[in-house]
Amino acid sequence: MVSVAKGGHRITAVAGMMLAGLAQAQPPSAPPPETGTPPPAARGDVTTLGEVRALKPDEDVPLDLYGYRSPVQIEPNTFNRAWREAPSLEQVGMSGGYVMMGINYVIGKTAQGLHTLTRAPDQIQAATARPSPALDEAQQRRALLLCAQDGCGAPPGG
Repeated sequence: MVSVAKGGHRITAVAGMMLAGLAQAQPPSAPPPETGTPPPAARGDVTTLGEVRALKPDEDVPLDLYGYRSPVQIEPNTFNRAWREAPSLEQVGMSGGYVMMGINYVIGKTAQGLHTLTRAPDQIQAATARPSPALDEAQQRRALLLCAQDGCGAPPGG
């Protein structure tokens, strides 16, 4: 008998050695009995998965493994027009601080109100295409005459 420690530790050590001896003395377990049906892999009806292609992620967007992506996609509504996301601390610092951001916001809203009151045209106008020029008969005759003099090879009769 090995003396590990005094008192209760000796009993614990002896009990542990006895359990280890019993665990080694157990006979090996019998293999499971054979069944009449072969396993699914041996049968001919194996399901094959389709081709899977891995897409390369976008290079310009960094991959954020810990970023939360909401599984719910909400369509835009009337509240989205008035909602402005709060600026980050970096944006606040780059634009001169909260006081300057407030001053610029008030100036922008004042300019927007003046624009609405005066009904002035927008500074950026949508492009409109003008119709192709239509020549009257006198202008067409003159153009044909000039073309004939220069030898430009215009088709006769316009």
